[in-house]
Amino acid sequence: MTLHLLFIGRPRDAHANALAREYVKRSGRFLACRMQEIDPRRYDPFQRHAAACNVLLDPAGKTLDSPTFQSLIERMRSEARDLVFVVGGHDGLPGPWKEKADQLLSLTPLTLPHELARVVLAEQIYRALAAINRHPYGR
Repeated sequence: MTLHLLFIGRPRDAHANALAREYVKRSGRFLACRMQEIDPRRYDPFQRHAAACNVLLDPAGKTLDSPTFQSLIERMRSEARDLVFVVGGHDGLPGPWKEKADQLLSLTPLTLPHELARVVLAEQIYRALAAINRHPYGR
């Protein structure tokens, strides 16, 4: 299983980028984890990761608590399916992508800058993987 954290838009905030990279690096201890900037005109996650579970971050999506988010990762791991998270840019996500998503996920009802949303998502991924692997992070 590989976990992909894809994001639209150039990462401009050096502090947010460093935090997101750090959490992805930590997650790599437990699972192959990749973070990548994409251009929706050239990169279609549904074609590139056809067998994966594609989760798109969207304000209208379902909010999950940390244990339920952890269960999602555990389920994909047990099914040996890749897991793809896509964070939109300042214009959000391409409309047709939302219809194709396996799940729409909202991190919070608050509006977050997309770079901060990426950090929060990367941290929750690390938190879930640490808990699955009985690492003491987050206690």
